[in-house]
Amino acid sequence: MIPGFGNLMQDVLWCFSQVKGTIDIGVTEADIISTVEFNHTGELLATGDKGGRVVIFQREQESRNQPHRRGEYNVYSTFQSHEPEFDYLKSLEIEEKINKIRWLPQQNAAYFLLSTNDKTVKLWKVSERDKRPEGYNLKDEDGRFRDPSMITMLRVPVLRPMDLMVEATPRRVFANAHTYHINSISVNSDYETYMSADDLRINLWNFEITNQSFNIVDIKPANMEELTEVITAAEFHPHHCNTFVYSSSKGTIRLCDMRASALCDRHSKFFEEPEDPSNRSFFSEIISSISDVKFSHSGRYIMTRDYLTVKVWDLNMENRPIETYQVHDYLRSKLCSLYENDCIFDKFECVWNGSDSVIMTGSYNNFFRMFDRNTKRDVTLEASRENSKPRAILKPRKVCVGGKRRKDEISVDSLDFSKKILHTAWHPSENIIAVAATNNLYIFQDKVN
Repeated sequence: MIPGFGNLMQDVLWCFSQVKGTIDIGVTEADIISTVEFNHTGELLATGDKGGRVVIFQREQESRNQPHRRGEYNVYSTFQSHEPEFDYLKSLEIEEKINKIRWLPQQNAAYFLLSTNDKTVKLWKVSERDKRPEGYNLKDEDGRFRDPSMITMLRVPVLRPMDLMVEATPRRVFANAHTYHINSISVNSDYETYMSADDLRINLWNFEITNQSFNIVDIKPANMEELTEVITAAEFHPHHCNTFVYSSSKGTIRLCDMRASALCDRHSKFFEEPEDPSNRSFFSEIISSISDVKFSHSGRYIMTRDYLTVKVWDLNMENRPIETYQVHDYLRSKLCSLYENDCIFDKFECVWNGSDSVIMTGSYNNFFRMFDRNTKRDVTLEASRENSKPRAILKPRKVCVGGKRRKDEISVDSLDFSKKILHTAWHPSENIIAVAATNNLYIFQDKVN
């Protein structure tokens, strides 16, 4: 058990810590956050947005004068990761929107992260500079080249202190390998390779080689009219570098072993829950599509998110999940209108806490849900500026389905479907969570007396 991870409902009171982003007036499409990710220590937190920008927040050191105030996250670096492009061969615009960010474990003073849009993955190096060299031989102090005939002596450059500068530089660009939109990237536990997945193919890359990748999964049929499913998410096992999983729009998960063959077209395990015929409807196939798949930190379980539920699967049991949590079952009667406004195609993500005992995922009306796997209790919380006073405790929210509505409940019919929590992240070892709500990033933490 990681210290600080107790029973979710009894020990943990979640309270507001901070919110980043402007108030909703004048928000553009480009400002909407499209991915959130803590690094391996939790000291850094990165967000990507639809405008192709990456913003990195760094946790401040705790001050001795205020030990009760734990370190806040402040902006560390902001850079433009992707630009809009145009594919002239296919007459297609390629959006700059950041689909995913994945951190690499820190090996030296610099930080490395992968970011991807629909087509291109980039490896970024983020480093600090607080000294600058002075006394060049061939250049003036302002950077202009000197007249060679005037250079009569050799100068040794010296390093002078300067204001701290954080630089982000693209070290590798991995392009031209995907015909369809990239939906996932995942760093392997060997830290030499990573994979990128689109609708029909998964490619394996070496970090040092940008002009070549290996196709490890290809589900594209010879005749596209025979296509019945697409790949929706993929992730490497946290400890075994030969194992990965990918999920599909049919609600299935395949576990593959790269030792078995170079092309993992034949899976080693196939996870699928048989459908209850009494629940069959026009929307069954759409709502069973898996939008996210995540290995637990231990590597023993897989968590999947579909439209209405989160499921936990044991790697040793393929025929059904060991746990199923209803995220917003009250929407089952609203599927028709959700289909008409396209919300039924929203792709919600899910995350584990550091000890794999609690899972978190988003919903509508800026609500997000937590499920305690030990006590089987759950809670609905809201990301809102209204209760955003520092250390304000989040009150659990309840949705009323029919009949009389209590004072503290909200009716299903008054939920705001334009406010949705699709992207969340959980600190790897503490009760600190980051929740993206449109263009705002909310950070909550447990209330420690």
